[in-house]
Amino acid sequence: MMEAVAERSLLKVANLGKTFDVSAPFLQRVATGAGRKIVKAVDGVSFAIERGTTFSIVGESGCGKSTVTRLVAGLERPTAGSVEFLKPEGGQIRLQMVFQDPIGSLNPRWRIGRSIAEPMGTGLSRQEQKKRIEELLLTVGLGPEDKNKYPHEFSGGQRQRISIARALAADAELLLLDEPTSALDVSVQAQVLNLLKDLQQRLGLTYLFISHNLSVVRFLTDRIGVMYLGRLVEEGPGQTIFDAPQHPYTRLLLETIPDIENPNRGRAPLAGDLPSPLDPPSGCAFHPRCPLAMEICAKTRPEMKPVANGANVACHAVN
Repeated sequence: MMEAVAERSLLKVANLGKTFDVSAPFLQRVATGAGRKIVKAVDGVSFAIERGTTFSIVGESGCGKSTVTRLVAGLERPTAGSVEFLKPEGGQIRLQMVFQDPIGSLNPRWRIGRSIAEPMGTGLSRQEQKKRIEELLLTVGLGPEDKNKYPHEFSGGQRQRISIARALAADAELLLLDEPTSALDVSVQAQVLNLLKDLQQRLGLTYLFISHNLSVVRFLTDRIGVMYLGRLVEEGPGQTIFDAPQHPYTRLLLETIPDIENPNRGRAPLAGDLPSPLDPPSGCAFHPRCPLAMEICAKTRPEMKPVANGANVACHAVN
């Protein structure tokens, strides 16, 4: 199934890896006899995103999902694997990032119109640029007059709309959405998610969506990758993952979603803390916390394998 998706893909990530050297300074290591410390933030991650769809990566904080986004954006260089953009007619893929904190990505000294105009380049006249800015503001649910305001004059949700408008100003085909709603109130989250869904349907945009909020992911996603300690442990169609999760970690994550119809249902808590990436467990990294752990889990790392309904899972307990 992953091969079939890859044939229609805008983005293909293969065996992506990223390590960071977090060792102490050389002289300090010599004095203390300490060795080098290497963190595998991303370890052998592979997925493909079909044009006009959303691929979401979910997992606990520190699992490496934001690092994957930075690798795709070119903000970090991979130490292994590849990121390939596929465009039938040739040429380059235009991508933009929408960050978690919109106020941090907008210059407080610039009026909003200037921030939106920045990625447009120099190909438009001043009048054409002004018209384009006003069109983009209307597209994201703001008014043309807002181009003359500063970032501090807007709410958090409005600033996120401005960030989306700026991404569209560059005619981006692929948006990298790194926790774009986590800093917003629940009601504002819904407004931004509805906007993203509407823009995708109207403009044919492709999204790589990073989140730890499974309720948010469920609303927007087509395919999901569940990440744990730098690796994907399950990947597949969103509906399949939510209806019939295979990996024990995915099942435990889904237990955290509130159920209005059954708020007092019995739920198994996720045991223990996320292991340190400096000293990951042997074999399957999830085995110290897994309710289905077997002897082989501590010795051999499971590889991703296809299961029912187009999903893929890396787990010794799944046949």
